[in-house]
Amino acid sequence: MNYNGNKAENVKIAYIGGGSRGWAWGLMSDLAMNEDMSGDIYLYDIDFEAARDNEIIGNKIKDVEGCKSVWNYRAVKTIGEALTDANFVVISILPGTFDEMQSDVHAPEEFGIYQSVGDTSGPGGIIRALRTIPMFEEIAKNIERYCPEAWVINYTNPMTICVKTLYSTFPEIKAFGCCHEVFGTQKLLINALSDIKGIDDVKREDIKVNVVGVNHFTWLTEASYRDINLYPVYKEFCDKYYEEGYGTANINWFDKNISFHYNRNKVKFDLFRRYGCIAAAGDRHLAEFCEGSWYLADDAKVAEMRYGLTPVSWRKEDLEERRQKSKELVSGTRIFELSPTGEEGVEQMRALLGLRDLTTNVNIPNYGQIPNLPLGVVVETNASFRTNSLKAVMAGEIPQNIYPLIARIVGEQEIVAEAGRTRDLDLAFNAFANDPLVRLDITKAKVLFNKMIDNTKAYLTMYDL
Repeated sequence: MNYNGNKAENVKIAYIGGGSRGWAWGLMSDLAMNEDMSGDIYLYDIDFEAARDNEIIGNKIKDVEGCKSVWNYRAVKTIGEALTDANFVVISILPGTFDEMQSDVHAPEEFGIYQSVGDTSGPGGIIRALRTIPMFEEIAKNIERYCPEAWVINYTNPMTICVKTLYSTFPEIKAFGCCHEVFGTQKLLINALSDIKGIDDVKREDIKVNVVGVNHFTWLTEASYRDINLYPVYKEFCDKYYEEGYGTANINWFDKNISFHYNRNKVKFDLFRRYGCIAAAGDRHLAEFCEGSWYLADDAKVAEMRYGLTPVSWRKEDLEERRQKSKELVSGTRIFELSPTGEEGVEQMRALLGLRDLTTNVNIPNYGQIPNLPLGVVVETNASFRTNSLKAVMAGEIPQNIYPLIARIVGEQEIVAEAGRTRDLDLAFNAFANDPLVRLDITKAKVLFNKMIDNTKAYLTMYDL
């Protein structure tokens, strides 16, 4: 890598999961629309043909109208080739297939346990973590071997445990996890400003927030726009829309095939009324960290709260559509459209290269930014990005009224991470049986756990099954 004036050239990005038909395309678009970086992106994926397709798609972008920088894409067959001398590593993988996720999400339904996502918390999140941890240990070892100074950006879920595993495997790694859930709440606060105060034309970056918590269960202890404290504004907004919610149009909320695009923020509003704090993730994620009877008791409760369970069948159908889109982009019958994603990965890279300053929310170990959580646990707070530097911003203590909710989840995540590291399924079951969604006696909980383990055993060969 070298600098030419105010531009960084010959930047090398290694993309682990380079056959992605979602996140990879978004990164391609954001990079192409950026003017002060250029270089090479090495795409590594266990599905080499998918990575090769993205190589073809990526290399066509330089001819798309609106492209402002040149990036050369190359699919490679070994992770070493991708990582060697990389400046940045992006990790975006699916741990297993949607068949395994089918079990994660839907096997518990036989026992009356419903999940809206199933990739972070709850029984599905725990089983997914057990197969993810060995994968991330291998990735971390390879980063240590081939590019120990690289900055590592993770998008894979379960975010907290992925980042925890990277650091426990390679303690000197420079890794952080990115998630856009807080951004959605900032946009909701913009809507509240417009609706309650009549203030329009506000950018998301103008909504200043203090973030505490863990990924997908984040909270804002402070929120402001210029000199306006947004807490009173949000309270009035919640009271106004508490019954019907606010957001996407009302639809048939009993529809079994609702995607994650539909929700009316009623879980957020209810949590604000319960605790007086602004929950800052999508309703589908927030619901899974709470007692199962609150928001996921049954179909009627989910419909009442105006969000969807997003069945894995929908994800499979969506994947087929994206595969078809990939074929069309490769053949040239469809032209790649440049569109900003709203993600901040490229902006974080620019800041780490010294091309701008940035403060935003990320997932990193707790160095004391949240004093009333243990050191070393992975938390989500704001952090400051500067030239080759990432420093946590002091977030302060988690308020006592929501502390028990977050501390319980932190404890569970630590147990799961340790169970994966030591390949101890008995320890993993302890976390599983105590999860707030698993409202079962110990015998039924064990039956469900064993069934879910068996359904994903192809990815658990390193455990004592």
